Amino acid sequence: MSTENEQKNVRYSDEELEEFRVLITAKIAAARDGMGIYLDAYNNSGNDTMDTSPTFKVLEEGNQVLSKEENSRLASRLEKYIQNLEAALIRIENKTYGVCRVTGQLIPKERLRSVPHATLSFDAKVNEKNKG
Repeated sequence: MSTENEQKNVRYSDEELEEFRVLITAKIAAARDGMGIYLDAYNNSGNDTMDTSPTFKVLEEGNQVLSKEENSRLASRLEKYIQNLEAALIRIENKTYGVCRVTGQLIPKERLRSVPHATLSFDAKVNEKNKG
């Protein structure tokens, strides 16, 4: 639900854009921390004296492969999320942040606070999904 005032504006004010810049910068930092955890887990092979024991070695190796694949998948998703957030920062610099790329209207602040990299209003997103 966007307010009448938001629909009349063609862009958010510099103060509002700064609020979103701070929010996005914090989300990027948190995502990079999370990515570091996944990459550390992916790269940690666990080579120590315990891995020389033949007991359950096959099961452990299978589990390690699955864990590495999952960590790789999660790290890849986080990398894409970070790229989308960084693109949002560029839109803030260009003062085009928060403008729906389909309707040209402002995306409601509530949506941007929950999905700060959004480029579509909720209605445009629903219409896009229904077309596909």
